[in-house]
Amino acid sequence: MMIRYASYFIAVLLPLLLFRWFAPASIGEIDFWLLWLLAMVLVALPVVYAEIALAYRSVEGPLAGMQKLTRESDASPIWRSFGWLAALVSIVIAALIISGASTGILTALTELNSTPDVPSFAIAAGLMVITVLLSLLGTAPLPIGLGLMVVGLILGIANGMPNISFAMTDISLVEWARAVALALVSVGAGTGLYWFGQNLVSKQTITAVEANSQQAQNKAARDYRATKLVLPIWILQLLVGVVALFISGMSLPPIGQLLYWAGVLFVVSYLLHYSTQQLTHKFGLLVSLIITFVLALLLVVAIPTTWLVGILVIVSSVAVLLLSVFAGWQMKISHLRKSLNFSSEAFYNLWRVAIRLVVPLALLLALIGWVIQWLS
Repeated sequence: MMIRYASYFIAVLLPLLLFRWFAPASIGEIDFWLLWLLAMVLVALPVVYAEIALAYRSVEGPLAGMQKLTRESDASPIWRSFGWLAALVSIVIAALIISGASTGILTALTELNSTPDVPSFAIAAGLMVITVLLSLLGTAPLPIGLGLMVVGLILGIANGMPNISFAMTDISLVEWARAVALALVSVGAGTGLYWFGQNLVSKQTITAVEANSQQAQNKAARDYRATKLVLPIWILQLLVGVVALFISGMSLPPIGQLLYWAGVLFVVSYLLHYSTQQLTHKFGLLVSLIITFVLALLLVVAIPTTWLVGILVIVSSVAVLLLSVFAGWQMKISHLRKSLNFSSEAFYNLWRVAIRLVVPLALLLALIGWVIQWLS
């Protein structure tokens, strides 16, 4: 049952986890909200459509699916790097969140006068070990994590909401860069998580209909619509994103912080489960688990948090750029049209223009904006 709803849990959880890294300085900037909404429509929505379409076409996870799709499209093997980058993005997200969790837990314990006599990097390493062990449970930790996080946030709301002064500011490439990063990273576009979730559901469905007639399978194919999967995910991201923007500057009481960060560990375990499952296609389960753990541990212990944010922005942007160019320019039109199964040809043409031109251009402008910010 949890497999069917994993994508919806991720759509709710990622904004709650990641908005704090990109939004606090822009909470009251009305123009930033408008840019974020524009990025959600022009960039995030077409990319999620592309992930679902490629998942349906390949009937495999991102790493194995890209190998199948590149052979089918007679495309260069370089496009397969999306599968590797998607797995890396999930590990970087996990390391960034665990780094924040270690700081948050230390802060909460300090307020409770129970500060442990250990360095913060040791706490981060211990949390990573716990998270990797939880990753062996697959999708099961997601509802537990969401429940704990919601309880922690409710305690924070009871403690008082932040006062937000709204104002219009000057629009710049730097602001667009943060809006695009928020729209992409925080909703998981380009991570392959929705591709992976749809692949799990597809495998479950195929198993369920194996004993059915060919007629029943054909009817299921006719009833398929990518929009039925994409719009609920995107709307959830939008609604939770608005909530996350309002509460991203909220301070939690110590107990609320501990509950929130405990929930975070359960959620992050799914990200590591996903990356492990992708690498398993090449290395087997045990080796993939070790690779995931070692890489995540190195990132969380050796890389400063601000650098992790930069690494996440660069890797996720490159991954989304690869996905959009491959889906827009390398895939056969007939294959994508069938995989999306839009009710109108006009909708398909709009999506195709967006994934071929709008998304790459928006990403390049966002990367320029990040470079300007880093240089300044």
